[in-house]
Amino acid sequence: MKKAPKTGLTQPTKMADLAAYEEGSVVSRTIVDKKSGTVTLFAFDEGEGLSEHKAPFDALVYVVDGEAEVTISGKTFLLKEGEMIVMPANKTHALRATRRFKMLLMMMRT
Repeated sequence: MKKAPKTGLTQPTKMADLAAYEEGSVVSRTIVDKKSGTVTLFAFDEGEGLSEHKAPFDALVYVVDGEAEVTISGKTFLLKEGEMIVMPANKTHALRATRRFKMLLMMMRT
């Protein structure tokens, strides 16, 4: 996974522009990193994804662009631009881009 360069976000910014698509890759851009949680933008090329895993915290996924399959505890959902879903803590989940997509991942640690 590639990390996008960091810049200050103290001005109005178009979310989709914060991470560019790269062929055959997943690009991430951390927007907020605090003890209470993180906000990260991801850009997935078509067919790319995150393998099944668990996290100790709830995570909200908001699709900024494109579409993806999100699997939570064996149940698969197709999410499109403008849709969101919560992946509960300690439940297996995975993501796969059915076409290029960008997502905002908000991890809530408290």
